Amino acid sequence: MRIIFTALIKEAAEGGYSVLCPELGVASQGETMAEVKKNIVEAVELYLESAKDLGILEEILDDAGIDTKTTKEPIVLSEYVSTPLQACLE
Repeated sequence: MRIIFTALIKEAAEGGYSVLCPELGVASQGETMAEVKKNIVEAVELYLESAKDLGILEEILDDAGIDTKTTKEPIVLSEYVSTPLQACLE
């Protein structure tokens, strides 16, 4: 199963960029567009890995609107984050 999360990237007034994954409530930042994309992917991966370790991954994904009960495929964390991100500023 491959899921693409949304990434909302905003240029910061003081320079650099901030980014939010609204489905998960995960945020990050970076000085360049490439850095901010890399950082949000890493933040989402760490968030999902922590949820798995705590035994709440399915609950987190259900809250994000991902129906984990109807799929028979195993949950593979490396496939939950995809690039290019759905939303970005050029």
